Amino acid sequence: MSDPEKMWGARFQGSLDETFARYQDSLRFDIALAFEDLETNLAWSEALTAAGVLGDDDLQQIDAAIRELAEQWCEGVPDDDPGAEDVHSYVERKLVQKLGDLGKRIHTGRSRNDQVATDVRLWLRQAAIDLVEQLERLIAALVDKAAAHAADPMPGYTHLQRAQPITIGHHALAHVEALGRDRERLLDATARFDRCPLGSGALAGTAFPVDRDALAARLEFHGGPTRNSLDATAARDHLCEVAFACAMAMTHLSRLAEDYIFFNSQEAAFLSFGDAVSTGSSLMPQKRNPDAMELVRGKAAKVQGLMQSLMVLLKGLPLGYDRDLQIDKELLFQIVGDTGDSIAVAALAVEHARFDVARCAAEAERGFLNATDLADLLVQAGVPFREAHGTAGAAVNRAVELGCELQDLPHDEQRRLLPQLDVDLREELTAARVLARRDVVGGTAPHRVQKEAERWQIVLQEWGEGYGELEELDPDGEDPLAVADDD
Repeated sequence: MSDPEKMWGARFQGSLDETFARYQDSLRFDIALAFEDLETNLAWSEALTAAGVLGDDDLQQIDAAIRELAEQWCEGVPDDDPGAEDVHSYVERKLVQKLGDLGKRIHTGRSRNDQVATDVRLWLRQAAIDLVEQLERLIAALVDKAAAHAADPMPGYTHLQRAQPITIGHHALAHVEALGRDRERLLDATARFDRCPLGSGALAGTAFPVDRDALAARLEFHGGPTRNSLDATAARDHLCEVAFACAMAMTHLSRLAEDYIFFNSQEAAFLSFGDAVSTGSSLMPQKRNPDAMELVRGKAAKVQGLMQSLMVLLKGLPLGYDRDLQIDKELLFQIVGDTGDSIAVAALAVEHARFDVARCAAEAERGFLNATDLADLLVQAGVPFREAHGTAGAAVNRAVELGCELQDLPHDEQRRLLPQLDVDLREELTAARVLARRDVVGGTAPHRVQKEAERWQIVLQEWGEGYGELEELDPDGEDPLAVADDD
């Protein structure tokens, strides 16, 4: 006698060992696919009806039962069936409770292999769109910072050493560029897995005359049906691609977090965080800690590790489906969940960050950040750059000895060290002049930064109006970021 409790129990007479039963149970995490599973059940029932396997009356009953379950689960899917081992058996058992034998007929010509592959793609499609929208909020917060501080100087760094002046807005837009690429990666990945596996069966394709093109259209897969049933049920590279996009975004978030954590330190004191994203110490009353950004930085390590686990999970698996793939969802859900939460928290932190404009400007005048400009002035006076570089370096050394900045070198020292120059260094080496000279596309000249912030505001508006939605993806279309430079 078969085990009626299991979808796979046709040739099994005994029950699973309790320890193994718990071990192989995935309902605790794949219940997240419950609504997607309802959707694929309804679409498959419609396909079976069109193929003559089910009648119109059958479909009406199935449709009503599925809609009733969806309405009941709006406040949360109850984990109330200990006999279900995964979301597919859970949904099937619920439908059988409502429909009797008709509920058992829905699985005709289908496998859990193509069912889960379809459920995951549906879930992942929406998850990617949600991540894109969250990235857009963070990008908008940084663009607002850029617009507000397009002309406000601050020190720029390489090797965590002060290098040249930039503006606060230029720094914000650097992170915008990286996050914009993360958004593109998610949309690109989504377009690549926009194909419907349903109808692939366990590995060889369904034996019933299902119209897979119509089925793909019904589930809004714009790429149509998958073209090889064996690959469709075994492929998980789209999970890895989204996982990488998440890990890369988290790497960029971690860099943003590190910048803001340093800027928030008393040593830098470039910005402060509001109460909404800061915490204190249980021992030291004076502390105001940048916990939000520290947690974002820490979560990046977790997401990167989970992505690596997903990749290793797939290494060495033969075609087609293998039970190892049950674990992919557990990893994927954590990757996407942690990434989404981190983007949201980073956006909050940016929104609540307040720059000390006066201090940033004062520090941009200190530390010889204008040494390159001194060399450039020498070049303009006819000195070869390599020689000018050495001369400027010698001037820096003398300024260090005297305890002053380059622009404050005594007049006699300027004449001795820089006889080629007949300019007022106090005027030519100010942060404002240094910034103004970087008047090229992508440069930190204030009006360039302002124009770039305005360009991003236009891009954000276009995104809000629907650019980048899946049905509008066009690899050969015009890039909305490629706005011609007016100058």
